[in-house]
Amino acid sequence: MDLERQLLNGDEAVALAALHAGVALGTGYPGTPSTEILEYLDYLGGRAQWSPNEKVALEVGLGVAFAGGRALVTMKHVGLNVAADPLFTATYTDVDGGLVIVSADDPGMASSQNEQDNRHYARAAVAPMLEPRDSQEAYDHTLAAFEISERWKIPVILRLTTRICHSKTLVTPRRHVPPPPAPGFRRDVPARVMIPAYAKPAHHRLRAKMAEIAAWNEANGFNRILPGSRELGIVGSGIAAVHALEAAPDASHLTIGMTWPLPLETIRQFAASVDRVLVIEEGDPILFESLRAAGIPAEGKPEMYRFGELNVPRVRRILAGDTSPEAPPPKGKPPELCQGCSHRDVFEVLRDMDCIVSGDIGCYTLGVLPPFSAMDTCVCMGASIGVGLGMRHTLPPDEARRVVSVIGDSTFVHSGITGLAEMVYNPPETGHVVVILDNGTTAMTGQQENPGTGRSLNHDPTGKIDFEALGRAMGIQNVHSLNRFTDGHLLEELLKTLLEKPETSLVVVRQPCVLAAPKIRFYEKAALEKMSHACAAMPAD
Repeated sequence: MDLERQLLNGDEAVALAALHAGVALGTGYPGTPSTEILEYLDYLGGRAQWSPNEKVALEVGLGVAFAGGRALVTMKHVGLNVAADPLFTATYTDVDGGLVIVSADDPGMASSQNEQDNRHYARAAVAPMLEPRDSQEAYDHTLAAFEISERWKIPVILRLTTRICHSKTLVTPRRHVPPPPAPGFRRDVPARVMIPAYAKPAHHRLRAKMAEIAAWNEANGFNRILPGSRELGIVGSGIAAVHALEAAPDASHLTIGMTWPLPLETIRQFAASVDRVLVIEEGDPILFESLRAAGIPAEGKPEMYRFGELNVPRVRRILAGDTSPEAPPPKGKPPELCQGCSHRDVFEVLRDMDCIVSGDIGCYTLGVLPPFSAMDTCVCMGASIGVGLGMRHTLPPDEARRVVSVIGDSTFVHSGITGLAEMVYNPPETGHVVVILDNGTTAMTGQQENPGTGRSLNHDPTGKIDFEALGRAMGIQNVHSLNRFTDGHLLEELLKTLLEKPETSLVVVRQPCVLAAPKIRFYEKAALEKMSHACAAMPAD
């Protein structure tokens, strides 16, 4: 175990802690700013894998924990929406191995379609939540999360934000981390089979667990008090607490490490020691409202600071009560599809055909911008197919025949397959056309693998989903595939033909991502060499 001090970002610190904790498996779906956690865990020699989506990742992690192993499940904030179904019942169950769920929030929407605050999930799902304020705490809180999870047999959420994930600070690893217990199955039907007869008492047990965890948080939690002036006391958590300390070094500070359940008595005593309490938090006023609901007099930030990331200048404005308009950020270079990107030709065709394009999440979302301006909706991963079908069911026939759903390969596997099932089961009268843009990678988040590439997280060969075979097996009437370079010129005529048919159609347009293509060739060559060496080592008959 490397115990030297290291300069790590928050994602790397979480991965290092997971390795030191003896995690049996890390699962997740790539999403900025969480992606690097599993990649770094794999780099360090830990076991990690990409799942088709976050729901599956959490279910696999839950199975690991039921089997007595420690599991780390990673995702960005919107990924927890996908994983919410198992999460809300997983907290009712008893896990033997530690189960830690990393939710990486994106205040300011650096790379997201919304800036939801996932602190709401801790309360709603009744799950303990830890929030580190730097890389050292990301390391320490990850280890603590496994300990808390195993002590109370409950999943624990570790909430990071973009600045914590991607900012580097020094980390001193712990010298002695107790090894995890040996995996093994323990049959416990009432604690793991959530039919109503077992779920009702499980809910009572869950609330009792949270009461115990709240008491632990009061006595032993990661709550740091930095005494200062009596005139002002600042309550904060995560990166916001770091900004507040720099903006008001003379004030008294209470930084909360476990933000659910809250250490209300600790906060109450802190509030009694100062004349004025101000809550500094990014996103929604969750901490402020919790204090007010508990009868603790506190002030929150003005509504204008609910939006975007906080930083030291913005915190200083909050401290001064400054609600004057903020200077607009400097304009940067607008994003665009890469020169040579295989998606460009497709969006040119869709634009020139005046299609109504139901879009999805990925690099190709940039097809909404000039010079293409060829996307009309984009909500969440997989929504392109369902939204497109809804428009097909509703629009007059002439308009309905212009609707096309566009989705990427990784996004299709993530949550587009059920959209195809909907199209087969409830086909619109005018039919529908779905176009999968297969660039051979999960490009937007950094060129990760997915079940459509035929390579695992560490790029070794594995099973591969055949999109065309899947479409035919599901009952889609017209299934076509095009290679952008050899027959991409046929796309426009093909789409015109399919849009006139009152039938269901799937078109797969293939061309490797221009940035990932050299890597893909390298991985394929390495796989062939590995297979050749394995064959050479086999004894002759």
